[in-house]
Amino acid sequence: MKMDQTDEKILKNLMVDARLSARQLALKLGMSTVTILSRIKKLEKEKIIRGYTTIVDHEKLGYALTAIIEIIAKNDKIEDIENEISKFENVCGVYDITGSTDTIIIAKFKGRSELSKFVKGLAAIPNVENTITHVVLNTAKEDFRLT
Repeated sequence: MKMDQTDEKILKNLMVDARLSARQLALKLGMSTVTILSRIKKLEKEKIIRGYTTIVDHEKLGYALTAIIEIIAKNDKIEDIENEISKFENVCGVYDITGSTDTIIIAKFKGRSELSKFVKGLAAIPNVENTITHVVLNTAKEDFRLT
């Protein structure tokens, strides 16, 4: 699907506030509600819009620790490892990267013991050769919306 400026405007508005109704978007963008609805449906069908979510303050939910964990794999089993790690609910991101590390994970934890248990569990996954864990001290920005 080729996106045009109208699709981009719809996406930018929804990234800022996913609770906007089609009617509100139509008024804001000077278009008909039917046009907005059909565009949104197309974006959903093409999996450009994969869902709607709420941005929460993880620390207020008790997730005081953010960890960035590097994984070095052996035997070219990176994809299997990444698929396994992606199943854990406290994992926010799994990235296949370039460089001396194969994979980077971003995960949230309620405390050190939970992080420790998680890292030890990573070492038990077949073909994980090594992990390097970084604990985030302060978060200057954490927002994956491109606005």
